[in-house]
Parts: sequence; structure tokens; C-alpha cells
Amino acid sequence: MIRGLLLALAILVAAVPARADEMTFFIMNRAPYGVVIELSDAASGKVWPGGDRIYLLEKGEKKSVAIDCTGGARICYGAWRNGDDRTVWGVGPDRDLECSDCCHICAHGPGKGETIEIEP
Repeated sequence: MIRGLLLALAILVAAVPARADEMTFFIMNRAPYGVVIELSDAASGKVWPGGDRIYLLEKGEKKSVAIDCTGGARICYGAWRNGDDRTVWGVGPDRDLECSDCCHICAHGPGKGETIEIEP
């Protein structure tokens, strides 16, 4: 009886979807030209801002971008020179490059922040 109750409780807990958390990225463009940036979660396929849109930062511009993500998800950035997708940072425009420091873990709780600096 108790074993069945514990099993039913474990199945109920496993069926509860993960809740979304908010994470803020502080993006600074230190390159001498405009850059384009996207954020992505490769595991889920989710992309921010999504819908064939991108974040555009002009030379010297700073932006604060808040996203809803699942706690524990690995969020990576891909950036490239505006008009030239051969000059890239992070995972790049196709999200297929390896990087050592372009991914951050979505943390539980609102207000978690990460900084991205685009430099030539």
C-alpha cells in the first residue's frame, strides 16, 4: 500500500512541468561596428528573441535582455558582425560552433544576471 502511494506520488511529481525562471543578460558591444546577437538553448531548441528576429547592437551600445528560461538550462549566445556572418563570437549565427565561455546556466529565481562583452 505505502509502496504504491510513494510510486503514485513520484509519478505525480515527475509530471509537473519545470517552471520558467528569468535570467537577464547584459550585452556590451565593444567592437568598432554593429553586431547581431541571439541567445539559444540547444537542448530545447528555443531561441531568443525568436521568430526570425535578432538583437542588434550598434558600435558601443549596451542592452539589457531578460529571458524566460527553464532552471538548469544551458543558454548560449551567438553573435556576428552585422552584414558579415563570417566574423563571429560564441556559437555563431547557426549555433553550431564550440565555445569555451559563451554559455551560462539558467538559475532558479528572478534577477540572475550574466554579462556578454563582444570585442574584436
